Amino acid sequence: MSSITEILKQAETAPPDHENIIRLLSVTENSERQELYTAARNLKYSVSGKFVSLRGLVEFSNICCCDCFYCGVRKSNPNFRRYTMSIEEIVSCAEKAAAFGYGSLVLQSGERSDADFVDFVEKVLLKIRHLHLGVTLSCGVQTLETYQRWHAAGASRYLLRIESSSKEIFNKIHPEEITWESRVEALQNLRKADYQLGTGVMIGLPGQTIEDLANDIEFFRTVDADMIGMGPYLPQDCTPMGKLYPDFPGDAEKKLLLTLNMIAVVRLTLRDVNIASTTALQTIDPVSGRERGLLAGANVIMPNVGDTEFRHDYQLYNGKPDLDENAFAVREKLLNSLRNIGEEPLFNALGDSKHYHAGKN
Repeated sequence: MSSITEILKQAETAPPDHENIIRLLSVTENSERQELYTAARNLKYSVSGKFVSLRGLVEFSNICCCDCFYCGVRKSNPNFRRYTMSIEEIVSCAEKAAAFGYGSLVLQSGERSDADFVDFVEKVLLKIRHLHLGVTLSCGVQTLETYQRWHAAGASRYLLRIESSSKEIFNKIHPEEITWESRVEALQNLRKADYQLGTGVMIGLPGQTIEDLANDIEFFRTVDADMIGMGPYLPQDCTPMGKLYPDFPGDAEKKLLLTLNMIAVVRLTLRDVNIASTTALQTIDPVSGRERGLLAGANVIMPNVGDTEFRHDYQLYNGKPDLDENAFAVREKLLNSLRNIGEEPLFNALGDSKHYHAGKN
């Protein structure tokens, strides 16, 4: 059996196979972890340099038609004030992101597919086109026609997480009306609509195994994903899963380390995709969680540029950070932390997925 050092040496020129993906995901010794993270980070540097793409995040609505068992903004949760920002408020946030030099914007919401919502998102996109930002949408499952309309209006990326590529796990964390097949079909429709395709999973779900995570990585490769957004599963008190597993994840640091393993192995396997270091990492380690994600191979961070008045009502999980810090304070803290670890923010750039453009050549 090859050592971790040998596997990582082979990964310099070719992605690891399924057996070695499992080996790498399973490392627990600190020396082996650091070896893994260093290899992933070096590959990232060879792909995109020591630059971190910045995406200004706007959580513009928490109204959702879905009742996913893990999500704080699920439609049955009565504990949040429901809101949708006005077009003017969203445009103001986009202008702030542009002024900050982020170059890219993420518009995220609960899932709706009614005509009013589809029209609303289209109007927002048309209003911000003049800013020439790279726009990522994360608004759930829609029809191919809707995806095409939004793409024509100015969105170039779409994030739709599968949450788990295992049908068994997927069905356990979603109500019957939300099917694995419909989520996969939506990913296929996004590819047809020519988006830079983003997906991802939760790590450390109850019953999830290393084999499941390895299969998740194979799934990313199968759907030809351009962007990956992953994070540890964190419970929300007012959800069915939060009530069923109130003490989960238990050892949060252990779950964070598993997430870092996943980031590193995705980097070594998918090579030139964009990988986000998510806010959930910061929830577990407020001092350096997102930075540890970058040092394990991630190359994207999404600082919040939305108004603080809405953030308390968009808590997908317990302990979400930066609820009361304005966008300027979030930016200054982030820039300082990036430079402290030797990474450079990529200002005024779209930060497109190199994988997407490589597929066009």
